[in-house]
Amino acid sequence: MSSGHVSPTVRPGQVYAGVVIRLPEPVGQELQDWRASFGDAVAGSVPAHITLMISPRGENGEELVRHVREVAGRWSPFHVEINGTGTFRPVTPVVYLRIGRGFDECVRLHRDLRGDAMTSASPFEFHPHVTLAHGTTEEGLDRAQAMLRTYRAGFQVDRVDLYEGDEHGDWHVRERIPFGAPTAEHRGRH
Repeated sequence: MSSGHVSPTVRPGQVYAGVVIRLPEPVGQELQDWRASFGDAVAGSVPAHITLMISPRGENGEELVRHVREVAGRWSPFHVEINGTGTFRPVTPVVYLRIGRGFDECVRLHRDLRGDAMTSASPFEFHPHVTLAHGTTEEGLDRAQAMLRTYRAGFQVDRVDLYEGDEHGDWHVRERIPFGAPTAEHRGRH
């Protein structure tokens, strides 16, 4: 995610944490290439992903990391299938790939991440998706929606990525957190 990206969720000058499911290769790169072809300015710097949560980081950075580790430690891998396009227009200029199989798991994982440690920065109800085009021209959005309307792919989800967004709007991976990994608290009990 980059500073040229206008978002209803991320505000300039604030620091955020984001939890995402990063799409595996070769699907991830293929969708980044498609995103670039539609004129999306952040296509080269944003890996294809499903956003689970974006939260203001605040003063509790380490507590938030522990929370994400604990949540991921309780999860088992699940399968996701993406199938066809949708749009959030006219509310926001976004065209996305729909989540079929795995939609309910993404919603439950989002709910698990919400809690005292994470407050959603999004003004919208959570809707898992993979962004194809955002903030580009209407023609770019129309092309994205038409050209990938029959796109299908499936993959196994066995981890989440924890990102930190800085005050400039640039995002960096802090940690890749596998599902089912025991936390330090649980490891000490064995």
